[in-house]
Amino acid sequence: MSNPLSRRSLLALTAGLGASAMLDGNALAREPKLGTQSPYFHRFNLGSAEVTVVSDGPLPLGNPKGTFTGATDDEIKKMLSDNFLAPDNIVLEQNSPIVNTGDKLVLFDTGMGSSKLFGPTTGRQQKSMAEAGIKPEDIDAIVFSHAHIDHIGGVVDDAGKVLFPNAQYYIAQSDLDYWTDEGKLVGPNKDFIVHARKNLLPVRDRIVFFKDGQEFLPGIQALAAPGHTVGHSIFMISSGDKSFAFLADLTHHQILLMEKPRMEFSYDTDPKQAAQSRVKMLDMLAANKIAVMSYHYPWPGVGHVVKNGEGFHYIAQPMQMVL
Repeated sequence: MSNPLSRRSLLALTAGLGASAMLDGNALAREPKLGTQSPYFHRFNLGSAEVTVVSDGPLPLGNPKGTFTGATDDEIKKMLSDNFLAPDNIVLEQNSPIVNTGDKLVLFDTGMGSSKLFGPTTGRQQKSMAEAGIKPEDIDAIVFSHAHIDHIGGVVDDAGKVLFPNAQYYIAQSDLDYWTDEGKLVGPNKDFIVHARKNLLPVRDRIVFFKDGQEFLPGIQALAAPGHTVGHSIFMISSGDKSFAFLADLTHHQILLMEKPRMEFSYDTDPKQAAQSRVKMLDMLAANKIAVMSYHYPWPGVGHVVKNGEGFHYIAQPMQMVL
């Protein structure tokens, strides 16, 4: 014989059923969905400096087939799905640090600007800066990791107006020469060349070249990591006894090019050299336990690199942080 429900159990069950019904009814209509997100900036301290990461918005690459090579399609899909990522649509972030040294405000890379070559979600950097309370005219220095379209695209607007009127610009000379070469306008990189010329030539008289190993601004040292482009560089950013490495495009994906760092990436000028630079730099960063920030890793791209067999593993840093 079954036990009858107690009065208390029956009341609890009835209340639960009523609450469930309300979720499907109009009871919640009084509080409409907001449909908004938080501002796209993240701020933390680095010694006595302050770092604000601003986003240029997501950059979708689409299907990884043909873009990432050196593993089978099935292996790549498994690596992505095992990490709860869509196996048929690679989406990168675009994270730029702005370092306030107390004396200078230094921005690293300027995003896609008005170009929609990779879709409508890019080109947000100016809006993100406004959300963070940073004005373009307050930027003292802009450091370019390289001259690809998604790193130099926000220097001028569609009318050719320079958006950072008071900034000095820094880049490796080999990259400037390569990506503004008029002779390459008929080649496969035409769109990239057009975009680089549009954004870099108007500020050519304000460009300063840095060299490998040089501390060209206080607390900012360039480290050559060629292959992605001829002059691609990463940067050690230091204040007091704290530091982190801005990886730029040393590795575009937190899973694929970390677990298998010798894989090749189709946007690399020299894919084999890029893989050599990637392994060399990641080995150094992991061995020295140096914090990193990547331009294309999931927002805001700050974390650490650890050695994992023949590859590496990226560990994201909690967003409430002080380096």
